[in-house]
Amino acid sequence: MGLNIKTQEQLNTDMLGNISDDYEKSTGFLTADLVKTYSIELSKVYLAIEKIMEKFDVDLLSGDELEKFINQRKGISRKQATYAKVVLTITGNNAGINVGNVFSTAGNIQFQSLETKLINGTDTITAQCTQAGSIGMVGANSITLMPITIAGVTNITNIQPSYDGFDAESDNDLRNRYYEALRTPITSANKYHYLQWAKSVAGVGNAKCIPLWNGANTVKVIIIDANMQPASGEIVTQVQSYIDPAINGLGDGQAPIGAFCTVVSATGKAIDISVDVEIATGYFLDDVKQNFESKLRDYLKSIAFSETVKYVSLAKIGQLIMETNGVLDYQNLLVNAGTANVTIGDEEVGIVGTITIL
Repeated sequence: MGLNIKTQEQLNTDMLGNISDDYEKSTGFLTADLVKTYSIELSKVYLAIEKIMEKFDVDLLSGDELEKFINQRKGISRKQATYAKVVLTITGNNAGINVGNVFSTAGNIQFQSLETKLINGTDTITAQCTQAGSIGMVGANSITLMPITIAGVTNITNIQPSYDGFDAESDNDLRNRYYEALRTPITSANKYHYLQWAKSVAGVGNAKCIPLWNGANTVKVIIIDANMQPASGEIVTQVQSYIDPAINGLGDGQAPIGAFCTVVSATGKAIDISVDVEIATGYFLDDVKQNFESKLRDYLKSIAFSETVKYVSLAKIGQLIMETNGVLDYQNLLVNAGTANVTIGDEEVGIVGTITIL
């Protein structure tokens, strides 16, 4: 930290060493007692100085202190948690759905209607989780209950999983954005500026910028969500509106006048795995498959939009299989029906596809 923080014992020894040996400095004598008393109090000052110095090291900060430090120096704020949304399919007879009507999962994760609609037969509405963050990310066909009965409704479900429920930006992710802002020179609307604008939107996990993609004064920004998956249409719209609404180059967003910016989501490239495994005693095939899928998902997230890794490694997939609990060995591994690395394009992101484990 640049300051030699001394313990009370070190301070006591150093101060006694600075006193002439003409004086008696043995324990119990006045000189030794005075020095010890002072060293005890001085050690508290050293500790206080150390704590103050830590406040200037971004790697040692967390929570509100980290956010304040970064905001004061670079104007970067923590991205807040977002509320998951879901499309509900409702069947009913003269059923009046109002904004704020509540539907829930069996685990009491609740969603409020964002629409008012009269339903006769089967129709859909959009609802939003009442709690921010990933808690609102529920699977298909899991929202089936009404805490308060709505007259005329006979059935509720969500055919598709909910989407766009993200936790608040972690300290590590916020710190990484800070370092990125320091290390990549941002000037008026250079490519790093477009990346910063895109990544500042809640729900965006990473972005790429392609200058002059469709001629002079055009910019293409490709984004993925905070789970390193293809971004939803709503997130794409939010980023588009922030940078260049309507792609008209009028300077209504962050982009300058004359710059036509198009925001798109990365395309998901399914990674299909087929493999024969030898399973250890006490493990079940479904458990092994679930454990492997989790590892594969984490691996694909780690290489999403990587500047250096442009492919899914066959060898890495084999390693993940061997690291999966319950697997003793494997053979006949195929990735996307082949035995070679799978290239990920500049506008693609790997997603978990069909997993076949025999």
